[in-house]
Amino acid sequence: MSLKCGLLGETLGHSYSPRIHAYLGDYDYCLYEISREKVEDFILHGDWDGLNVTIPYKKVAASLCDELSDIARDLGSVNTIVRRNGKLYGHNTDYYGFKSMVLETGVDISGKKALVLGTGGTGVTIVKVLTEMGAEVVPISRTGENNYDNIEKHSDAVLVVNATPVGMYPKNGASPLDLRRIPSCECVLDVIYNPMRTALILQAESLGLKYKSGLHMLIAQAKYSSELFQNKKISDDSVTFIENSLTKELENIILIGMPGSGKSVVAEALGRRLHKPVIETDAEIVKSAGMTIPEIFEKSGEEEFRRLETAQMELSGKLSERIISTGGGAVTREENYNLLHQNGIIVWLERDTSKLPTDGRPISQKSDLSELYRRRKPMYERFADLRVSNNGTVSETVGKIIAGIEGITK
Repeated sequence: MSLKCGLLGETLGHSYSPRIHAYLGDYDYCLYEISREKVEDFILHGDWDGLNVTIPYKKVAASLCDELSDIARDLGSVNTIVRRNGKLYGHNTDYYGFKSMVLETGVDISGKKALVLGTGGTGVTIVKVLTEMGAEVVPISRTGENNYDNIEKHSDAVLVVNATPVGMYPKNGASPLDLRRIPSCECVLDVIYNPMRTALILQAESLGLKYKSGLHMLIAQAKYSSELFQNKKISDDSVTFIENSLTKELENIILIGMPGSGKSVVAEALGRRLHKPVIETDAEIVKSAGMTIPEIFEKSGEEEFRRLETAQMELSGKLSERIISTGGGAVTREENYNLLHQNGIIVWLERDTSKLPTDGRPISQKSDLSELYRRRKPMYERFADLRVSNNGTVSETVGKIIAGIEGITK
């Protein structure tokens, strides 16, 4: 008989956990959204064999277990429960998930200072891991002795960990800290996994720091949970395999390039090939404005169109598992980069300027295309994770994009 496992929480929304556990074992994995007044009865008497537990139920889970692992007892928090022979055994696999995240970066933190932003349950777990790894750990809170107003006194820290929800979907773009205030920082870890790159991670990337987002921790803790569910060892290599596989599934592919470079046609072909929905940002702008793009330019000018374009980037960039085709001038606003890159790989479609059509494209019609390309080339280079020529067939271009992304995400 298949094991009955799942994730327990009050509000779960769109969880990646069922997809992760599908890689880890052949057992049922369901989402259990249970209200606070019913959670105790569900934990004690529900029809399940193994549970992952998320906020706000980790403390109550610990109080209801018959036995706790040493780590769960130390933390007073349980995120994994296994029922065996009528007893409930509580564990904290977040501990192992975060430790795997630190080891994955290769950063040596022994004897060095680490800042942990946030003092909630996740922060407490992280402090324990880092302390046991030999770091000098400083928790940062809003009002405590060490806070965001005096954080410069810890500017010698080499590691910054975000254990707060700041920057998590749907409040993308917020950051708990400007990393330039910690000039000694070498590595940034963020336990948030949606978006895939928070504003904090995007800044770390721009500063050339090592970084890791929360998807690795989520998968690593799930691997340890699955071992407990199934009572068997799972290869550590599975974490990297699942992370790469899930990243490819979740990550958007964003096409940028000159007007008329074939983004729309290639996007549709990519969508069919990868079974992902396609978003045409120009089409969405037309829909929301109730006017064609030439009409927007004529009535309100280019600046208003760029404002509408950025607003659409903000909406589209929050989504996952999409192919996004942008307008040729999407790169002219620097703020659009983070909006697009937070959940996606940006592909620059290059096409000979002699092959670029101009019909229905206000900027192209009034510009020398070679001069327009010269001005925008540095912007395309700044945004692009991958450059692909679109001078051949659509099928060839799609193949090159997929092969190029495969190389990036390995």
